[in-house]
Amino acid sequence: MDGELLFEVSTPLGFRVRVARDYWELIVTVKHPVMQGRAADMQGVLKTPDEVRRSRSDPTVFLFYRAEQPGRWLCTVVKRLDDEGFLITTYPTDAIKEGERVWNR
Repeated sequence: MDGELLFEVSTPLGFRVRVARDYWELIVTVKHPVMQGRAADMQGVLKTPDEVRRSRSDPTVFLFYRAEQPGRWLCTVVKRLDDEGFLITTYPTDAIKEGERVWNR
């Protein structure tokens, strides 16, 4: 991984997710500015999700969901390569995407 490590989180699926500081800045300034100041929330989704689904289009991509309020979830999308996970993006959503449920609380 290039850049300074911002954090590393273990998931209930048995792999760790690493996030570089520069990539987090890209997410909160370009992709999803609504996530500014929510790094701890996103880490919490990875540590203790309510549900995890496998992407229908890429079996190495997992979507971690945790409810924030009725009908609203925080979604964190991760690509897994062996025992390493890499953050793709994170955002609030009003729907859980289709895909195989691989874990739930």
